[in-house]
Amino acid sequence: MKFGGTSVGDGSRIKHVAELAKEYRDSGNEVVLVTSALNGVTDALLKSAKEASETGKTSTIKEFITDLTKQHHQAAQDAITGKKAKKIVEVVTEELDSRLEELEKALIGICYLGELTVRSIDYISSYGERLTAPILCGSLNSLGIKSRSFTGGDAGIITTDDYGNARPLEKSYSLIIERIEPLLKDSIPVITGFIGENEAGIITTLGRGGSDFSASIIGAALKADEIWLWKEVHGILTTDPMIVPEARTIPVISYIEAMELSYFGAKVLHPRTIEPAIKHGIPVRVKNTFDPSSPGTIIVKDLKQSKDIVKAVTVIRNVALINISGAGMVGTIGVAARVFTTLANAGVNIIMISQGSSEANISLVVDGSHLDKAVKGIRAEFKNGIIKDVTQDRNICVVAVVGAGMANTPGVAGRVFGALGKARVNVIIISQGSSQHNISFAVSGDDAAKAVQVLHREFGLDGEN
Repeated sequence: MKFGGTSVGDGSRIKHVAELAKEYRDSGNEVVLVTSALNGVTDALLKSAKEASETGKTSTIKEFITDLTKQHHQAAQDAITGKKAKKIVEVVTEELDSRLEELEKALIGICYLGELTVRSIDYISSYGERLTAPILCGSLNSLGIKSRSFTGGDAGIITTDDYGNARPLEKSYSLIIERIEPLLKDSIPVITGFIGENEAGIITTLGRGGSDFSASIIGAALKADEIWLWKEVHGILTTDPMIVPEARTIPVISYIEAMELSYFGAKVLHPRTIEPAIKHGIPVRVKNTFDPSSPGTIIVKDLKQSKDIVKAVTVIRNVALINISGAGMVGTIGVAARVFTTLANAGVNIIMISQGSSEANISLVVDGSHLDKAVKGIRAEFKNGIIKDVTQDRNICVVAVVGAGMANTPGVAGRVFGALGKARVNVIIISQGSSQHNISFAVSGDDAAKAVQVLHREFGLDGEN
């Protein structure tokens, strides 16, 4: 079971999580907990580290550590109750103070150095989870359950050296079995999400949202019956409820559909979360911490064809369109290769690609924050005049229609674009993979909400058709 930042937002919520875990353990399950940081703490850590490198003010660091100490001491007192609370709180606060002291030294070091490396960012941002885990452990102890806290590295998650976006090495799976499995019969281990360590023992992180990934790695290693991701939502929804208030929870969804949704902007899952689960065929369940009786969404390996051709409609914002055109491109071998190599070298994430058969135009959708370096790179690469124009547009969004039922069902694209045409939504570019599990297209940012609403209604996702 992994609990997100909102689920462990403060001491009273941590106590609720401990009680939930006890309830499932008492009903005969072996349980492992993976925890996020307290709500907002990771952002505060990153902000403090950035300020330390820019201003060098140690006084600001001391104020920050004082605030963080108060927040976590209070959380410990609220989460740990009962007869033995006083003694358990003392043990937990001692561990918290030791970690906060390490954190303060690291931040002061950054002040003096005046620089912030990717390795330092991983080290600093790991403290959110490393401060929450002992509190959750103490809360379980106060309910009479044996528990021990581990960092991801201690638990056996050994990763590549890609700070900020590390990947687990294969040896992690056997190490997790060796270190965690023997504890399951008589205790609930608590493991920090988001964090691993490389082979040299240096802390790494799995990327923002990586606590889900941690849970998936640990669940896969232990051959869990299910991996549960506890969040503040009822599961994976048919669309963003801010756009369509009638959005519903999807009861069952396949791995492939969930992956498509996570890549196309659905924020419930980290895009890589379910890779280990897929590899080991373990169902993943998304549940609501604040409504535990709700079944949520279960993500499974194979999905029998259902009447739901389309499962969900999702939207990606903060993207930009680049149009590359020129008569010189026609019949010139290697233009696309040069474009993509240039963008790869510039570290640009390409979300969608479209090229007409005339070869006179290539359209790309890229991450909005990468637009300037993408355009600059393309113009520098094609100074020789093969390309005449490179134009850009920030006011676009990508909408994706996702569903395994779309494969081999004639007329789905016709329904998508027919409904958009009737609603007078102009489609700028279109992309559909050969898997036929998703149709994605770019529209003006002003039309994005309308496009989602129209398609949600067209495919009966609000339950009315």
